[in-house]
Amino acid sequence: MGTAFIILLVFAFFIFMSSFFTVKQQSSVIIERFGKFQSVRNSGLQLKIPIVDRIAGRVNLKIQQLDVIIETKTRDNVFIKMKVSVQFKVIQEKVYEAFYKLEYPHDQITSYVFDVVRAEVPKLKLDDVFERKDDIAVAVKRELNEAMSTYGYDIINTLVTDIDPDIQVKNAMNRINAADREKTAAEFEAESSRIRIVAKAKAEAESKRLQGQGIADQRREIARGLVESVEVLNNVGINSQEASALIVVTQHYDTLQAIGADANSNLILLPNSPQAGSDMLNNMVASFSASNQVGEMMKKHSKKIEKPKPIQPQSGYEDDIQPDVQQ
Repeated sequence: MGTAFIILLVFAFFIFMSSFFTVKQQSSVIIERFGKFQSVRNSGLQLKIPIVDRIAGRVNLKIQQLDVIIETKTRDNVFIKMKVSVQFKVIQEKVYEAFYKLEYPHDQITSYVFDVVRAEVPKLKLDDVFERKDDIAVAVKRELNEAMSTYGYDIINTLVTDIDPDIQVKNAMNRINAADREKTAAEFEAESSRIRIVAKAKAEAESKRLQGQGIADQRREIARGLVESVEVLNNVGINSQEASALIVVTQHYDTLQAIGADANSNLILLPNSPQAGSDMLNNMVASFSASNQVGEMMKKHSKKIEKPKPIQPQSGYEDDIQPDVQQ
């Protein structure tokens, strides 16, 4: 009798303890009584009737994510694989609908994602799919919200996280992009070369201009120095011819000295006798005289050509007029 009482007491204790249960945060518990829905219990310590009530299931109220991989084709007949991530949760006020109306929510969501993506992507070209992936995600979210809200699910967000065309298509796109960038680089290099060539030509032209100006200034100063040298020599009683000969000889020996001082100069044969300066001066004077004579002859010849000839009357005309005058 004592053993049976102890067993009954222990059984009653377990029955009493089984009437208490806890519900975790962000979750709900479905209580059924004899197989019929009784109530929804939220987080905390809860009480149920032993044997009569039972826990039918637990519903997670946290945000969940489902990744769906879809294979579809674009308007330009390119097959691609898209990864769509759907973030959803059970609405706390609709735990009953989420538990009893929909048995496999993941399969249901996957079906809707497939339907929307395969309806939207074939309208777009491959490049537009990359550019308008946010529009595809918005269309998926809108369709899922309309369908899943009835079953107690709220679609938080949908993201197109990956667009993966066929490997050959990706290689072709990379080649096109590389060729376009090479073309742009070639255009910039050509423009850079043109700018360098133009700048170099301008620099050379400016250098030539300055060089010519320098030579002209040099010759002008040389001529001025010669004039001053001749005037100085004339003041000391040396006539112009002797002064010119002295200047030519001096320049002759200065030139020989400059050639000898330059170690990189080639071999140049020049007359080096004392008479060389006088010969050069005589040759210069003779050439100047000859050029002056040629110029005078050309002027006389041009004047003869320009002088008009008088007009002579025709003999036949005079013969015809004389008889008339005598009559």
